[in-house]
This record gives sequence, structure tokens and C-alpha cells, in this order.
Amino acid sequence: MTVQEVVQKLQEIAPLAYAEDFDNVGLLVGNPLQPITGILVTLDTLESVVDEAIQKKCNLIVSFHPIIFSGLKKITGKTYVERVVIKAIQNQIAIVSIHTAMDNHHQGVNFEICKRLGIAKPQILIPKANTIYKLSVNVPKQNETELKQALFSAGAGNIGNYQDCSFTVTGTGTFTPKEDANPAIGKINKIETLEEVQLQCIFPSYLKETMVNTLWQHHPFEEIAYEIIALKNNNQQIGMGMIGDLEEPMSEADFLQFVKKQFDAQGIRYSALLNKPVQKVAVLGGSGSFAIKNAKQQQANVFITADIKYHQFYEAENKIVILDIGHYESEQYTKNLIVSNLQKKISNFAIILSEINTNPIQYL
Repeated sequence: MTVQEVVQKLQEIAPLAYAEDFDNVGLLVGNPLQPITGILVTLDTLESVVDEAIQKKCNLIVSFHPIIFSGLKKITGKTYVERVVIKAIQNQIAIVSIHTAMDNHHQGVNFEICKRLGIAKPQILIPKANTIYKLSVNVPKQNETELKQALFSAGAGNIGNYQDCSFTVTGTGTFTPKEDANPAIGKINKIETLEEVQLQCIFPSYLKETMVNTLWQHHPFEEIAYEIIALKNNNQQIGMGMIGDLEEPMSEADFLQFVKKQFDAQGIRYSALLNKPVQKVAVLGGSGSFAIKNAKQQQANVFITADIKYHQFYEAENKIVILDIGHYESEQYTKNLIVSNLQKKISNFAIILSEINTNPIQYL
């Protein structure tokens, strides 16, 4: 198995197209055609993690956070980022990052947080826009079922908890094959009238090329009349943060202790308590201050995130309790999640969970 083949498996878990525009995901270091000897999964790629990969004979590191976030003008070993890149290249170790692609996945970072808090059936807090396309194509009635099933198999027709979704309209198509045509139906220079179906279905934006290829493989016509348009609908299955209800309400004091224990937090920074039961909880792993307004709008009692600045705590405005549990603490279980998903995709290959705690923050 090559590095690129593993990247494709990661794409099936969390499509890189769903990553945020500011992010740097995918293969960051290494040769995509290099055969792999083992995969080490980590939250962050540090020099010590590269050393661990060398020791465990892993020549691919799958990291949640990207070691290269902005451009590198020099690689001289002056910074920790440059030293990691140099050591990885010297030892022929590839590095892949999936960061906000996994953040935005409906069973990604924030789903894992909700699971550890016992939040049942959480929903996306900030659904992502511009990720849904609609395909419309005309096909002869007798070929409708075959084409529809091919599109479904390629990833079309999924809406939330529903699959195989489509809409069809029956009508009459006409065409005249010209001299150089090679028609599947009809004769040269003779107008043909045919019962056709207009088939419509939605698909994720990152599958556009796949959908077009599927059309050409399974449509009987030499020329295909089809249309693909971007929908304005928010994707309720993809986006930042999650929100849901605890099985039983808790007091604020009990909930704080519960969160501290579940995430092994050395300290929790929080806004003023409101002396109200905690039932609805919003979460966003990592730096999530931008979602405070969304958590308030959806009437969460508590918002759990990290990297909240001094003045941002004022945004609670006595409507919500903001909890900053730490960046590392909120995302620490992500590497376990990546390992679990990869093992389902690659069951006969060594996928190793890094043993190194990469948290850069210490507490007194």
C-alpha cells in the first residue's frame, strides 16, 4: 500500500474537500507513491513523534494538526517546524494532516466529545454551506434503473439519515442523429421520438468528477444532456461544532466536575454561573470562540471549547456558561478516533497510536 492509497482511505473517512479554506490538509511531506511500512497516528507531529515513528518502523505519520500551516521560506532547522520537516525527509517519513476535515465530519472531533459527555443524537452546531450539488440528467425510460443505481453506488442520493433519494419526471425527448453520429437508439438523418425520464439527485460537492464519470460509464447515449448546479442548502451532516441534550440535567457545579474528569482537564476556565440546570450542551473542539453566538442562538446552557480570550468571556452575557477546557484536552481523543476509523478501512496493516503526549501547556 502506498502513501496515496492511505490518503484515499482518509478521504473516505473525512473528505479533505470539507476542510476550511484557511487550513492545510492532505499530504504535507513525502512521496505519494512510497510504499508504507507502518502508520503512526498522532495529534501533533513533533520531533519526538518522528523519532517514535522511526523506532516503530512507521514511514507514514497521520497527524490531526498540520505541522506546516503557513508557507515556509527557508528550511534550515531554525524552528521546530523546520526541524520536523528535515527529520521526516531525511528518514523518508511522509506526513499527512486531516485537521478541519475531521472537525467538520458528523462523526468527527465534536461527535467524539459528545459521546464522552453522554449527549445522545447531537446535531451540527454550524452546518456548512456550498457542499451540496444537484444533478439533473435525461435518460431513456428503460435505462433509468441502471443509471440511478450506479449514481447511488457512487455516492449520490444521500440526505441526512436517508439514502437512495431521487426525483423523476417522465417526458418525451426528440433528436436527429447526423452523419457522423453513432446513436445507441435511432437512425441517421431521421428524427427520433423517445420516452425519457429526467432524473434528479443530490451529491456531495467533492464527488462532482465521480458523478460525471459515472454518467459516461452508465448512460447509453453518445451525447448526454445533463446539468449540475450548486445548492444553497446548508449541509446538516457537515460543519463545525455539535449541540445536543444530556440524558439527565445536571447542576452547573456537578457538570463542571464531570467535564473535568471526562477530559482529564488540569483546570477549566469558565464564565459566570447562572444557577440553572445544564441540559443542552454545545461543543466545539479546539479554538471555538467564533461559535459563541451560535451556541447562544440555539439556547445551549453550556458551550465547551478552548482558547477563549479574556474579553470573549463577556460574550456569555448571562445567557450561557462558556467553558474553556484547553485546546489539547478538547481534541486529545481525536487520534483514537482516527485509528479506529483507519482500522476499519485497512484491517490488515499496522496502524499504531502514538504514545507521546504532545500538549505544550503545563499547569502548576
